[in-house]
Amino acid sequence: MTRGIGWFDAFREVAPEWAVVILGLVTQLGDVWFLGVLVGTSYWLETDNRDRIAAVFGVLLAGLSLITALKHVFALPRPERTLVAAEALPEAVHPLYEATATATGYGFPSGHALLTTIVYLSLAEYGSVGTRRNRYIGAAGIVTVVCFSRVGLGVHYLVDVVAGVGIGLVFLLLVWRLLDRYPARRGTLGFGLAVALAAVAFVTTDAASDAVLLVGASVGAFAGWQFAALAREVDAGRGPIRGSRALTARAAAVAAGIVSLVALSGYYWPVSSLAGSGVLGLVVAAFVTLPVLYRSERGSGI
Repeated sequence: MTRGIGWFDAFREVAPEWAVVILGLVTQLGDVWFLGVLVGTSYWLETDNRDRIAAVFGVLLAGLSLITALKHVFALPRPERTLVAAEALPEAVHPLYEATATATGYGFPSGHALLTTIVYLSLAEYGSVGTRRNRYIGAAGIVTVVCFSRVGLGVHYLVDVVAGVGIGLVFLLLVWRLLDRYPARRGTLGFGLAVALAAVAFVTTDAASDAVLLVGASVGAFAGWQFAALAREVDAGRGPIRGSRALTARAAAVAAGIVSLVALSGYYWPVSSLAGSGVLGLVVAAFVTLPVLYRSERGSGI
């Protein structure tokens, strides 16, 4: 069954060749690397709003696992079409074309559409830059142009991006309800959800390499956040750790996560994606923990 609606052919008739470069650059707003830099930078810089941005960080990881699982479940191909053949472009822009305007793997639903919906709307909801209304207007605009770029480049059908946005909205409504019910635990819930969905993706994809890496990243993020929270609580004078069940539970979660990641990276290195998963998890754990420890007077002595 085709997912095409005929829009792409009409657009290709009127689009100039240089449009592929513009669309390729626009689509980077929804690439994983850009979303990771955006959320990671916000996490480090928004010191007074870090708990909320930690939840967004967790939602990003959860969204990556969700789209990984869904693509393997549906296993539908991408369109066999391009907006412009590479041969029609100057040779100087071929590397840029390959890096920004092409895609591989399964096509339904659109990962860019789903992830931009999840990340930009979450930043609009929990961010602190500008007004809430302006954040939502900006988020809606970015989601729209990214979705347009995916269809315009010919790497997705219109149905793919509509489904991606729809699934992202449903996902957010469910997750936000949970996060807002327990506002003091947003970070823990966000990263915990990431671990749960990473496990689902691991099983659904039969341990595909992307799913394996997401398991490590999610476990590392969860352990790193527990360590950061533990440091803040000790810094606030809520210790000693052994005298509090909550602090003991956090310390146990940190130990279990870090030990498992070290074991993965050490035992399987350097031949398996499992080793890469362990190393990635340790890097993510450090990334999540360091900005909190930097501001902690006593927590860094844990």
